[in-house]
Amino acid sequence: SELYHHGPEESIIAVLKFVGAFVILISINVSLTLILFLFMPIMAVYAFYFNRLMNAALRRSKDRIGDINAQVEDALSGIRVVKSFTNEEIEKKKFAYENKRFIDSRRDGYRSEAYFYGGMMAFTQLMTIAVIVFGGAAIVNASLDLADLLTYLLFVAILIDPIQKFLNLARLYQEGITGFNRFMEIMEVQPDMQDAVDAIELKQVQGNIEFKQVSFKYKEGHNYVVKNISLDIKVGEYVALVGSSGVGKTTLCSLIPRFYDVSEGNILIDGQDIKNVSLRSLRSNIGIVQQDVYLFAGTVSDNIRYGKLNASQEEIIEAAKKANAHDFIMALPDGYATDIGQRGVKLSGGQKQRLSIARVFLKNPPVIIFDEATSALDNESEKAVQSSLETLADNRTTLVIAHRLSTIRNAQRIIVLTDNGIHEQGTHDELIALDGTYANLYNMQLKV
Repeated sequence: SELYHHGPEESIIAVLKFVGAFVILISINVSLTLILFLFMPIMAVYAFYFNRLMNAALRRSKDRIGDINAQVEDALSGIRVVKSFTNEEIEKKKFAYENKRFIDSRRDGYRSEAYFYGGMMAFTQLMTIAVIVFGGAAIVNASLDLADLLTYLLFVAILIDPIQKFLNLARLYQEGITGFNRFMEIMEVQPDMQDAVDAIELKQVQGNIEFKQVSFKYKEGHNYVVKNISLDIKVGEYVALVGSSGVGKTTLCSLIPRFYDVSEGNILIDGQDIKNVSLRSLRSNIGIVQQDVYLFAGTVSDNIRYGKLNASQEEIIEAAKKANAHDFIMALPDGYATDIGQRGVKLSGGQKQRLSIARVFLKNPPVIIFDEATSALDNESEKAVQSSLETLADNRTTLVIAHRLSTIRNAQRIIVLTDNGIHEQGTHDELIALDGTYANLYNMQLKV
């Protein structure tokens, strides 16, 4: 900010003073002025070299303060885990390590700055000394009188003053530009998913979803996470995905809102390839309820309203009632105006999940994805949340990633995924009668 406010005016004044002093110095004595300006290329090379060092050191400092912030945020976010494993000393050591790296980078920065600024100041003093030495010799040779030398020295001081101003501006510029460059690097990062050039808007979505020989891997050369999946989900159908951990249930659902793009095949919504649809219109028609609920710092109303930013208070209350959240919200100290803390720390897991469901009720999308939304809840919370989920799923195309198979007995279709793709599908009763993979999984959970 200092450079922005004072830099332009100080630069103009410094240039005028430098040029004016230079003209007067030439008019007094050309030979001394040529000697004086022999220092300029040396100073330029010196300044360029140490300016680069200073820039690199300042950049490292910015990077390492970012590392410190990330480490502190990570430790504070997992503070309960840290305390439960009594690993406070480990976290202190991690912080001390990152802090030492930051201090080292700052020390390098100050050292480079000292070399830069101190060296340039030394050159300006050498310029004065050179004028005195060669000017004294000129007086001895009677080619210069004392009055002219004293006048010359006065204007050398005037010439040096803008040089010092430029040095200070160079320091301020380096401090500012390193932070600005880091900011611009972040701003210029392009999202992985972007709209096609001729992307269309999805309108009046019914909710038919079709997977056509879909395969996906995270990176080229990696193994496929899901392979050759073909699946047609009808409008309003309630479909559950089950299978062991790592078979690609969550990944398959993440392909629908294009959090990732398919590696092979196509996904269609109402007959439209989702790659040809704008991301905004696609995602605005999909509601997602995840196991790990993210709530923002703010009030209960603020977090529910996130599903529809222009929603009235009456709409928020109605959504909360549908999600079985209204009663517990009214029991909070300030009701819907209660501050829930960072990431909803003041609420239980079941309460947070119901707020998440209320948010989707308010959004009112035709397609719903439940990603193991009840797997981390106790039995009482699970019943309340499950009731909310079933209400939300009514008359909507719904995909459920199920951990507890007892929660999906009423699904219209259950799809069993394995590493080889779709292994079984049917209703609960049909799959139990089949006595295959699903029946084994279900019976194992009953025994537990």
